[in-house]
Amino acid sequence: MSEEILINVTPVETRVALVENGMLQEAYIERASRKGIVGNIYKGKVVRVLPGMEAAFVDIGLERAAFIHASDVISNQPGAADTCDGPKTVPDIRTLLREGQSLVVQVTKDPIGTKGARLTTQLSIPSRYLVFMPEVSHVGISQRIEDETERTRLKALVEEGAAAHPDVKGGYIIRTAAEAASAEELMADMNYLHHLSQSIYERIEKAQAPAAVYKDLPLFIRTIRDLIRPQTEKVRIDSRESHQRVMEFVEEFVIEFADKVEYYPGERPIFDLYSVEDEIQKALSRKVKLKSGGYVIIDQTEAMTTIDINTGAFVGHRNLEETIFKTNLEAARAISRQLRLRNLGGIIIIDFIDMDDEEHKRQVHRMLEKMLERDHAKTKITGVSELGLVEMTRKRTTESLGQVLCEPCPICEGRGFLKSSETVCFEIFREILRVNRVYDAESYLVMASQSVVDRLLDEESDNVADLETFIAKTVRFQVEPFYSQEQYDVVLL
Repeated sequence: MSEEILINVTPVETRVALVENGMLQEAYIERASRKGIVGNIYKGKVVRVLPGMEAAFVDIGLERAAFIHASDVISNQPGAADTCDGPKTVPDIRTLLREGQSLVVQVTKDPIGTKGARLTTQLSIPSRYLVFMPEVSHVGISQRIEDETERTRLKALVEEGAAAHPDVKGGYIIRTAAEAASAEELMADMNYLHHLSQSIYERIEKAQAPAAVYKDLPLFIRTIRDLIRPQTEKVRIDSRESHQRVMEFVEEFVIEFADKVEYYPGERPIFDLYSVEDEIQKALSRKVKLKSGGYVIIDQTEAMTTIDINTGAFVGHRNLEETIFKTNLEAARAISRQLRLRNLGGIIIIDFIDMDDEEHKRQVHRMLEKMLERDHAKTKITGVSELGLVEMTRKRTTESLGQVLCEPCPICEGRGFLKSSETVCFEIFREILRVNRVYDAESYLVMASQSVVDRLLDEESDNVADLETFIAKTVRFQVEPFYSQEQYDVVLL
């Protein structure tokens, strides 16, 4: 599988595209006016404790106060962070925090919609191969490293490195990128993390809450740290300055990838190389067309994302069950890509077309699981329910692509539907009758959009005549070009 990373940098925003086999799989966008804050560490101040929610609001210097749950605070209690077995009891938030208290926290979720940022007191500082956690003492390892011999080797090297620095308290998580890493590379990572954590704690001591004490790397450098892998063929960057900064980072931390990073000076925009711009535009649509002729409908709501599959124009070749099975298989592949591309998170409900054959159900479920293995975000998937639905969750830490690029429609207020011109006409009739009972006017002037006035003068002309006869007054109409279809005014003359 060929993989390339395209990085487009401008003064106002940075965009990253992960392309596999010539097809866009993931897109990341960071704007100068609204940078993501996941991973940032703050010295905040508790502004409100909510016993009924077992949570508190913390001022970290943002527009909205951030939110921390009691379960994200108890890790600071002696021994609590290392407890993994058995049910966890959440103590009263009032025994953990008090209003006005200073608190060192890290952002785990960006502010999304009307919700503030989500926080934790269990700090984690990432590098290329490791994540350092000052509040714990154990060594964990990514589940994506499956080879037991390699897992044992890596864990032994990290434990050995930790033992060589008894003055540094903390634990580690070995990242997927550490697979096949040498002892020297891991030790270099550990030394970097030790110096960085020491610097952070020095800043914490001096800072006055609320204040930021550590900010994660910019997107174009995080991309090198988190996304570049041995199978990555090229990383192309269209900014000379950013390319220079990336090369400094590469030469210090991941020198083995130095020959894969290149500056792209071409006149053709870098995102046009693999039709990335077109794919991003398609990812904002509800409808995803399948090659067979079927299609997938994706609806993102505040509570969850629902996905529906339809055969559409695909009629198959053998029988109905085979047609449904092939459509569902193709949809499973498309859905896994769309989840990554759109960065959809939270609860996701997939309504596959009903299948009678249990083997077909198993194969579709297995295809979805297999395709989700490529996902960088953590996913959890259930079997097919009695209603034929597949329920899954995908870890959400940042806004989805649609939330970053779009805003709710001011006309329909995010419903996705407008009242029909017929419905608005009938509302106008009722409004005229209501006003006529209260006020004494000689005639009425209705101001509305072009489509509504056209209907009033055409399809509804007989009803308008009946209304004028009933109220014994004339009704005139005026087109207001700036009115939406749902907007109108009834003026007394």
